[in-house]
Amino acid sequence: MPLNIAIDARRVTDFGIGTYIRGLVHGLGLIDSTNRYTLLAGVEDARALAGMPENFQVAVYTRPDDSHWDNLLFPLFVRRLKPDLVHIPLNRVPLWMPRPYVVTIHDMANLLFEAEHSRVRLSLRRWRFRRGLKRASFLIAVSDATKRDVENTVNLPPGRIHRIYNAPDSEFAASAAAANPEQNKRILERYQIDYPYLLYAGNIRAHKNIPRLVEAFAVLREELTFRPEFRDLHLILIGDTIAQNSAVRQAVFRSRIGHLVRFLGFVPADTLRCFYQSAAAFVFPSRYEGFGLPPLEAMACGTPVVTSNVSSLPEVVGDAAMLVNPENVFDIARGIREVLLDESVRCALVQKGFEQVARFSWRDTARQVLEIYREAAGQPHRIK
Repeated sequence: MPLNIAIDARRVTDFGIGTYIRGLVHGLGLIDSTNRYTLLAGVEDARALAGMPENFQVAVYTRPDDSHWDNLLFPLFVRRLKPDLVHIPLNRVPLWMPRPYVVTIHDMANLLFEAEHSRVRLSLRRWRFRRGLKRASFLIAVSDATKRDVENTVNLPPGRIHRIYNAPDSEFAASAAAANPEQNKRILERYQIDYPYLLYAGNIRAHKNIPRLVEAFAVLREELTFRPEFRDLHLILIGDTIAQNSAVRQAVFRSRIGHLVRFLGFVPADTLRCFYQSAAAFVFPSRYEGFGLPPLEAMACGTPVVTSNVSSLPEVVGDAAMLVNPENVFDIARGIREVLLDESVRCALVQKGFEQVARFSWRDTARQVLEIYREAAGQPHRIK
């Protein structure tokens, strides 16, 4: 008998979680024409879900998932739909969420890197986090590293946590392969970029380690003074502004390279793909990642990657990236320098990058997630 599966898709247009929702939903659309899917999304978000197969429908729900009222109103909305199970694609589970439900854990950053919150607020956040996970039928961790983090934080029976990898956006990879050099040139001209640059893409939070990246770039600039091809090397950061991040502003000021560092904020997908392809190297020295999608996106664009040797990143990039110690500014600079100056290293990383990206597929991810759905829906507690 076909299942009626509800998926919380309210963040489908977001920078990171949106890639997961879009990839999973479209992957399910490719492999499953039997079960019925109800995608819970806002009016604007519903446009990003257009063109799905007939067994997919959108139920409009406009309240954001960070609203206090969402703890009550979202569960009530779900109950009216009477699904066989619900998939919550991030670890913010409403307090009165009916079971059975499945939760995807992307990382534990909200608990591990939120020192700016008061002790009371952090305690409440941890309590809600553990409660939401313990009541779930199954948890999907996006890497073995994240799975270990969850196991160390939440006491759950064996077999409740499954590791299922993410994958790069298939359309993103396809557009990168079909990119037009002239179109890329026009995009760069629009941003007034006519120089070699290092690229970072992602948000700017404490664990992303942007101050050390800026410091490493300053060290590298000194070391490349006598290399004419890199005399005008810049650092470009995409995905956030520095308005609310004093540590990054201070790092730029201290390093005296403000004229060489550009913060572009969020950009459209085609523009991001162009920046990936045109970068001299992609640098991602994060101290913690649940999966680490941007390095794979850069690899799909044929760009050599320098990233951290901690958390999930070695697991995801394999031997297709230059690994560095994210706590050591000089090691970050060393890794970038090797990638820029050693042509044999660059070529090897680019080739291995294409091979590494091919190991991840949303079709495979969807197939594994569908097995979780089937098992969760067969459990005795059902939504009434």
